[in-house]
Amino acid sequence: MILKYNPPLNPYINIIYSDEDIIVLNKPAGLLSVPGRDPKHKDSLMVRVQEKFNTALIVHRLDMDTSGLIIMALHKEAHRHLSIQFQDRKVHKEYIARVYGDPDQNEGLIDLPLICDWPNRPKQMVDFDFGKPSQTKWQVIKKQELETRLLLTPTSGRSHQLRVHLQNINHPILGDRFYAHEKALEMSERLCLHATSLTVMHPKTLDIMSFKSEPEF
Repeated sequence: MILKYNPPLNPYINIIYSDEDIIVLNKPAGLLSVPGRDPKHKDSLMVRVQEKFNTALIVHRLDMDTSGLIIMALHKEAHRHLSIQFQDRKVHKEYIARVYGDPDQNEGLIDLPLICDWPNRPKQMVDFDFGKPSQTKWQVIKKQELETRLLLTPTSGRSHQLRVHLQNINHPILGDRFYAHEKALEMSERLCLHATSLTVMHPKTLDIMSFKSEPEF
């Protein structure tokens, strides 16, 4: 549900890396990964990239409110190769988040099955009977008053996984308009979640490539 879509325009596209086969981008918070159904929501990372690279194909997505690294394929064979890597969980992804509160431990594993909360789409929820297996590793980076910065490593890729998992251990992500309680929502004007690291196998050379992006929060 998008109440008011006002995607950032500067920079219009932030390219981290590109060659003949792939392009890696840093998506800003507030920009859709792919066009929405409403014509007013056409502006998206995919559309912007295709204006410059007309063969570009989306491989994976980030939530509109999440910033950070996205890789796209520049031809069908690269798209097939990358899609299989994501499907087989061969891609290593890390996120940084600012969350509410102070965890009791310095690291942990959240293992909670997720399913779509159909009456409240696009929200997701924990469901032990019908949910799909979902795991998130977390590690404390820095603790501050009322909040903690975490490094998150999902071992599955469910919709809203990090957001729901952190809410369910009582450490919602700051600025999360779907899952944060009032105090956590008020502590940031944006969702404090950033895809900071992406490691894939290059679809042509088969080299392992790692990309980094630091959050702006």
